[in-house]
Amino acid sequence: MELRRIDENSWEIPAEGPMRVPAVVYASARLLEDIRRDQTLAQARNVACLPGLVRRSYVMPDAHQGYGFPIGGVAAFDPDEGIISPGGVGYDINCGVRLLRTDFTEEEVEGKRRELLAEIFKEVPAGVGKGGVTRLSRAVLKDILRRGAEWAVENGYGRAEDLERTEERGRMKDADVEDVSARALERGIPQLGTLGAGNHFLEIQKVREIYDPAAARAFGLTAPGQVMVMVHCGSRGLGHQVATDFIETMENAFGVAGLPDRELVNAPFRSTQGQRYYRAMCAAVNYAFANRQMIAHWVRDVFARVLGGAGGMDQVYDVCHNVAKVEEHEVDGRSRRLVVHRKGATRSFGPGRPEVPAAFRGVGQPVIIPGSMGTASFLLAGTAEAEALSFASTAHGAGRVMSRHEALRRFRGEKIRDDLARRGIELKSTSWKGVAEEAAEAYKDVEEVVRVSNALGLGRVVARLLPIGVMKG
Repeated sequence: MELRRIDENSWEIPAEGPMRVPAVVYASARLLEDIRRDQTLAQARNVACLPGLVRRSYVMPDAHQGYGFPIGGVAAFDPDEGIISPGGVGYDINCGVRLLRTDFTEEEVEGKRRELLAEIFKEVPAGVGKGGVTRLSRAVLKDILRRGAEWAVENGYGRAEDLERTEERGRMKDADVEDVSARALERGIPQLGTLGAGNHFLEIQKVREIYDPAAARAFGLTAPGQVMVMVHCGSRGLGHQVATDFIETMENAFGVAGLPDRELVNAPFRSTQGQRYYRAMCAAVNYAFANRQMIAHWVRDVFARVLGGAGGMDQVYDVCHNVAKVEEHEVDGRSRRLVVHRKGATRSFGPGRPEVPAAFRGVGQPVIIPGSMGTASFLLAGTAEAEALSFASTAHGAGRVMSRHEALRRFRGEKIRDDLARRGIELKSTSWKGVAEEAAEAYKDVEEVVRVSNALGLGRVVARLLPIGVMKG
């Protein structure tokens, strides 16, 4: 396939054949080598063939092959002429990241670090299929699917100000539980308040460097050594079932004839099936927001119990990176409402956007990019440039370069634990197999991903965070 270099960190796949628009890849030459290892570029080209696509099919610096759409893919569709696709959102609907800041320093928690992690491990269930500590009735679950993090806060899980610092205020208002299947509800009932397995994690971190002091102050970061907590998880089995249900629904209704890949199955956004999926997806998004809200609440409880005080554990922000949203964007000099799919991509609105909380509107939306296990994570600020370059989107993490099967063949979880311990990082996990699958070497270099994001203007680097305690499913 032809790949034209635009500049140091931008590449274009020209529109040809059935492509309606070009595809643009944001990556350094080094990252592009990793991206070329799988079908990411072919998937980006395939997305560019879909009806109603506006401007470009975009690939973020951490991209790798996914279901239909690449993970790290961004695509915006005209709501009247375009489509909505479960493959453009992903199976883990509203997989996302929540970041808490504290008033504690690394020195203050050092002697209690093992106890903190052990107590969080008890409070927050983790692992494949783990059940939550709160079993729900179906009626309560439906209320959660309608109201998201609002339900959690009203029921004692967290603070009202957390909602101000959550994307969509923790609630997608178009959710409709009538579009969520009985099987999805069944899978969601036992798993609320759980972390899950795979690349999901909870980390106790420290601020290592601050690059943008003004933005850092706005976000509540004060100085190197400050302790933070990062939570990465999503909608668990409920979201997976919603995706499964509507892939089948759309395939039955519209078929896959004419698609470059059957995994790109979709429905016109305005169609009955398209609207049903959108409403069910919004409900799964709300489930994930409530899930992270509850986990954050239990983390605060553990810190208060172990350290003898809450320590100013304010929420910095909560972002989702597997979602489709109707947003206003400027295209060819005029504002248009578009259905923006972000799959493994983080929203990166710049200063002044009304969706950004008032406290951050002068510096841009907080953007959280976690690394792989044992590596740095980053806090960025959204930019006006990102709105022009990628419909206000940037990377969501490091991005895999190695299959889980290959990681299992090459690594051992116990050795990873010992290596982390030698670096002063405590690790708790339900599965050494899961640890091996998530070895840092199975991922791209997050430092390079963030360097490219910053260089392009997809996000402005604010701070670098290092783990001191890691909890894995």
